[in-house]
Amino acid sequence: MQRDPRYDILFEPVRIGPVTAKNRFFQVPHCNGMGHAMPEAHAAMRAAKAEGGWAVVSTEECEIHPSGDISPYVEARLWDDQDIPALALMCEQVHAHGALAAIELTHNGPTSSNLYSREVAIAPSHQPLKYGYPQHARAMTLRDIRDYRRWHRDAALRAKRAGFDIVYIYAAHDLSLAMHFLQQRRNQRTDEYGGSLENRVRMLRELISDTKEAVGDKCAVAVRFATEEFLGVDGVRESEAREIVHLLADLPDLWDVNIAAWHMDSQTSRFAGEGYQEPFTGWVKSITRKPVVGVGRFTSPDTMVGQIRRGVLDFIGAARPSIRCTQNPTMGEEWRKGWHPERIAPSKSSKRVLVVGAGPAGLEAARALGQRGYEVHLAEASRELGGRVNFEARLPGLAQWARVRDWRVTQLQKMANVAIYRENDIGAADVLEFGAERVVLATGCHWRRDGYGRSNGGAIPGFDGARVFTPDDLMRGRIPDGPVLLFDDDAFYIGSVMAEVLRAAGREVIYVTPDDVVASWTTYTQEYRHVQKRLRSLGMQIVTGHNILAVDSEGAQLACVYSGRECHITCAAIVAITARLPNDSLQTALEALSADWQTAGIEAVTPVGDCHAPGLIVHAVYAGHRYARELDEPVEGEVCFRRRASRPPMT
Repeated sequence: MQRDPRYDILFEPVRIGPVTAKNRFFQVPHCNGMGHAMPEAHAAMRAAKAEGGWAVVSTEECEIHPSGDISPYVEARLWDDQDIPALALMCEQVHAHGALAAIELTHNGPTSSNLYSREVAIAPSHQPLKYGYPQHARAMTLRDIRDYRRWHRDAALRAKRAGFDIVYIYAAHDLSLAMHFLQQRRNQRTDEYGGSLENRVRMLRELISDTKEAVGDKCAVAVRFATEEFLGVDGVRESEAREIVHLLADLPDLWDVNIAAWHMDSQTSRFAGEGYQEPFTGWVKSITRKPVVGVGRFTSPDTMVGQIRRGVLDFIGAARPSIRCTQNPTMGEEWRKGWHPERIAPSKSSKRVLVVGAGPAGLEAARALGQRGYEVHLAEASRELGGRVNFEARLPGLAQWARVRDWRVTQLQKMANVAIYRENDIGAADVLEFGAERVVLATGCHWRRDGYGRSNGGAIPGFDGARVFTPDDLMRGRIPDGPVLLFDDDAFYIGSVMAEVLRAAGREVIYVTPDDVVASWTTYTQEYRHVQKRLRSLGMQIVTGHNILAVDSEGAQLACVYSGRECHITCAAIVAITARLPNDSLQTALEALSADWQTAGIEAVTPVGDCHAPGLIVHAVYAGHRYARELDEPVEGEVCFRRRASRPPMT
């Protein structure tokens, strides 16, 4: 396929110190859960990115010493020479596809846990550990500082031996000593490493110089730096960040710039648009002559070209957009299951496959089966393909989720071996009459209306009345009269989004959850603080730590989950967000007719996605893809993936 010349600039090579990147696509460091524990899987995942065309492929943060252990989280590790082979494996596989390999060295200081190493944590000044562990980090002596510089230099030399082309000094996200020395709230020293900005920058300057001296002949030296923490004088702010970049301007070979903390840097499409970091990082290139990489949830090549031509960035950086777990179900399965993001084994038979339901699971199953070469028939009850994605993508902030649907529909429309039947609400008799050898049921799920969920093992009295609504009702335009008590026993995104829907419709909302906080699971998606801020800005009453005992004609009777103390809240309606049930009536009907399958030519009926076990969209996509991958493939044992047998031998 010929490339549009407007985008040629994205594929120009760029020099970074002693090495050259083949284009401007730069996978910045990001966590993945594999790290030192699963080196083969980690190497294969990074290799897939290199094969896909990324010019630079980076590790996650890499611990350089046991006193910076961040267990239970699994990252890369270069404590000593024993850790070299695992990372050398990654370099070898990344280099095989013509990409540069980068490593982000770090010591997490007071953001360490040391649960595994049991070492005492260190910090610029005495302070408690950041993430709630009931311990403190001790203030570093000058000898500790010399040791830290030595650990970092030794790790850089090991990285060079492993084969890395770019070595990072990490000063971002409030997660590294290099940044902690910059922060006045963490650095209260009165010696040459504290006080004035020039003194606080001293550690970062020394680390850059040490690293360049150690490995700069063969490796580029990069600095990952957060230009804004949004904490005012307590954090690194733009005015100080500008001074820091001026002080160090051309010392590193590359600047990788972002914002802090992590929840600000890794914002989802619900809370930030594409290129949202430009106002905070776009000035860096005006100060340094060295190349600059930045991030901002880039997805449009026009946005990328615009930032390069306007002198904002030299490289298009990406972490989450380079992963796309929902769009790419092969992420993390490259080694352990042998899945490739673009290649898939051809069909092993001429079996016809009927897929019932065109939600995320059905669309992905049909797409991957079609790619394999099977004759696929996709039946959807409605006119619009997409299932739950259609409804959720219309909710506040979730429009980008439609990409899950749109890409798959586009691919299916290119496949002559896939037939799509819209507005076909087929039943068990229709399935038997169709007579496909394999039947895939992807009929989705629905929200429960009875109150059963994590906090209630049975129906809540009064939930069987007409005053109780579910997210399904709201997503179909049935908005209750207010005031509305929203009962969230789900703890993820849907409760807060439904609250936004109700407030946009002018309803008073009382948000009740048995949990200690609203949307607690969004901690794992970096949305937690944004959700709290959004809900409070909408002016709703939030009641945490309370369960619903019963619903009556005037409202709901609540009880504190700790004290049992009861209270009554007056409301006109309840929105119950508790649990979901599979839409399994077709499966039940087909199982009742299983004696007729052989006559109809049906070999197997398999539920996938939400009609099998309700989950997230990512789970549905994975389930559909897995079915397509495994059809007609041999089954080997109970464990369907490879596990690491032993550490690679030292070389």
